[in-house]
Amino acid sequence: MTPCLAIFAIMPRILAIDYGTRRVGLAVTDPMQLVANTLTTLPEKEVLAFLKKYVVEEDVVTLVVGKPSRMDGSDTHASLPVEKFVTLLRQTFPHIPVQQVDERFTSRMAQQSLLDMGMKKKDRQNKGNVDQVSAAIILQTWMEMNR
Repeated sequence: MTPCLAIFAIMPRILAIDYGTRRVGLAVTDPMQLVANTLTTLPEKEVLAFLKKYVVEEDVVTLVVGKPSRMDGSDTHASLPVEKFVTLLRQTFPHIPVQQVDERFTSRMAQQSLLDMGMKKKDRQNKGNVDQVSAAIILQTWMEMNR
């Protein structure tokens, strides 16, 4: 009898971005693209350099950016900076598709997730933690829409 070998193909990652003009939350899939995991929160000025390095180290197949909108679907005050950032991403990474997903309620859902995880009030109030979890929610939403 010959032993049966299971071969697992490592898939490229999908990276999600919760863009803000001060802080940017990042989340990424596991190599099998099954789970959205928080990655980090960075000052806005550092995010592009971080992404350039990250896509060299990891095989990123798609960038997903949260799209801010009001309840009626119209633009918010954050829409224009996000659109400018999306344009910059497309210019910087022309080989990686950039997609957007509705990010309504992600901050509220992130705060509730942190509460559900039993995180202390001080840690829940850390906006960097909220930004990372928001990015993970954006990524999970995109993954569910594309299954």
